[in-house]
Amino acid sequence: MRAHSTDGVAAALRLVEGVPLDQALDTAGPDAWVCLDVGVRELRCPQRQLLPTRAELAGRRIRWEPEATLPTVRLRTREPDDARLALALCHPDGRLREAALDKAAARPQLLPLIVVRATDWAAPVRERARAVLRDALPRLDGGELARLAPVVLRVGGRERADYGVELLRRTLREAPQDWLGPLLAHPDRDVRRLAYRFAIAEQRLSPGDLARAALRDTDVVVQIACADAALAAVPADTYDAALDPLLEARNPRVRAAGVTALRRAGKAERAVPFLADRAPAVRACARYVVRQLGVEPRPHLLAWCTGTDEVPSGAPIGLAECGERVDADVLWALTGHPVARVRASAVAGLRALDAVHSASADRILPLLDDAAAGVTREVAATLAAAPVALPAEWLLDRLASDRPRHVRVAAFRLLDRQGGLPQLRAAASLLDDPDPKLRRWAGQSVQRWEPPVGLPRGDAEVAALYERCAHLFSPYVLKRRKWAAGIST
Repeated sequence: MRAHSTDGVAAALRLVEGVPLDQALDTAGPDAWVCLDVGVRELRCPQRQLLPTRAELAGRRIRWEPEATLPTVRLRTREPDDARLALALCHPDGRLREAALDKAAARPQLLPLIVVRATDWAAPVRERARAVLRDALPRLDGGELARLAPVVLRVGGRERADYGVELLRRTLREAPQDWLGPLLAHPDRDVRRLAYRFAIAEQRLSPGDLARAALRDTDVVVQIACADAALAAVPADTYDAALDPLLEARNPRVRAAGVTALRRAGKAERAVPFLADRAPAVRACARYVVRQLGVEPRPHLLAWCTGTDEVPSGAPIGLAECGERVDADVLWALTGHPVARVRASAVAGLRALDAVHSASADRILPLLDDAAAGVTREVAATLAAAPVALPAEWLLDRLASDRPRHVRVAAFRLLDRQGGLPQLRAAASLLDDPDPKLRRWAGQSVQRWEPPVGLPRGDAEVAALYERCAHLFSPYVLKRRKWAAGIST
């Protein structure tokens, strides 16, 4: 909150110096109004130094006149401008805040501060601000209400702040339908969430509109809420208007909802292509829907994996999820597929089938050098989960600076997981690496390393490696680490 208070103090100083309100702070941002409210009081309290020097603060303080109804800097005016009224609405004296509300009621540009005052701890100020809001909100158009909504929601988490959110809902309930449009398209996701929840509860949008929103909106909460509402609102015999956008959505949960609804729509056969979807949740829903037809998904997936046509990228892992151990041979063959996503899916399928063991380690180790980072990640995850003894020297060779970065990262993670001397050797070799992330991970690996069981005490290599890594420890910790490894100091 300190940085925000500093921003508020700076905005308050600009207002004191006569800078217009729209230039003194970002009037479109809800945080700016809240920070101004705090900043004016911070400026009022010289013992809380938020500016560079005490002299600067003392020389630029706002001069409040105790008998005045509004704050002044040097001169008093009969009709204060927006900047003076904004300062008055944040005055530490509740009587002055209340007096400022009467003059600010006719200034729409000051409504955000009136929203803040509607949560004021002083009951007279709070009640007066709420009365102003009750009168002002119905007079706004859709665009003005959309600009005010972020402030209402920004203070909505405060004590006594429920009133503003409920007033906003009540205003929307009584407003024309076109008022909702700017809120539904608002860049602030909290505003869009409120608007879509309101639209769903009040049945303001058609199932097709909700489905398109689930496809178009970038917020996951909005996507899921709209998808569920679209499917709940549309009759089964007219599902197409809602289903098509859901089945095309990027969000896996939205696609999964659309796939599940295919059964109710009597179009379960359309779920077959989703057996090879890239998302596990969608594949699981597709298997459920297809099995309701009395059809097993495994033959479809096996045909895709062994056919001459293009292999869907999710088919290998989909086969593993519903297949048998004998299908491992099909997946091994796909580890050499020209498409990287298919190779990665095949390796993930081998891991799901628990088909990687000591006898097959020689087949999967070369895949760690794959040109595609996705394949290398899957190979590393499979090797980490498999009961396979990894060749430390072979992995150490993959840490060379001329190797691709994703190969180096995978090799280091495997060595770090392996522990023992290979872990310490690998981490020490990367302490001076040009890659900052690898350097940081290597330092963390050294700091958590412990001598493995069976390592001879006083091992010369461990002593040399500790000397190389001495800068990572304080003198006391380094001494304790060496003592634990049996190294004389």
